[in-house]
Amino acid sequence: MAFSDFNLETAVDRLGLTLPARSNLFLGLEPLEIPPILQTVIERWAPQALEVNTEKARSELIIAPILMEAAHLTGGRLGVYSGISLDVDRERGLFGRCDFLVGRKAGPFLLGSPLLAVVEAKNEDIPGNLGQCVAEMVAVRELNERKGNPTPTVHGTVTTGSEWLFLRLDGHAVTFDSQDRPLNDLGKILAYLKAIGSENPVTPSAPSPAR
Repeated sequence: MAFSDFNLETAVDRLGLTLPARSNLFLGLEPLEIPPILQTVIERWAPQALEVNTEKARSELIIAPILMEAAHLTGGRLGVYSGISLDVDRERGLFGRCDFLVGRKAGPFLLGSPLLAVVEAKNEDIPGNLGQCVAEMVAVRELNERKGNPTPTVHGTVTTGSEWLFLRLDGHAVTFDSQDRPLNDLGKILAYLKAIGSENPVTPSAPSPAR
């Protein structure tokens, strides 16, 4: 078993996790103004990516530009790493290739402390890819602890490019955002991604009913 073999049920059972009520993870975050360069990219290329409708097109033309611009908005504190392989604990299935990791830099081309695991939703199936994302988040936290850079909170998102579902791992609890965030909420998505790398990262809000 590797990251991609997990579904949500097996991730919860095998990794000893709990699923509290869904919560508005975006509470208190104001949307950012979309930088003109990203606005141009999305307006020009997102329609083509959605028309071609392959994971590769969505990854290259929508997901990667959004992640890279969000990392840029942190003032260079974060980097975006595509296709990184992690090998944390093979007996528990915590290994495999990650679509994207976003984290602090350790130097040129070197990933320091990952803070966000990004999973491209295969077959546009966000629920079906949540287990993979959760397993990657657990692996990221254990990797950071092993390196002496503990990160009590780890973030994740499963995305089709046009829809983003965010989740966060605190202790043994995995909290899902109260709703999927569509691409037309890009200002809010950027605000959340930027907050992950800020000195005052996003914190849990009071639970709210799922929509």
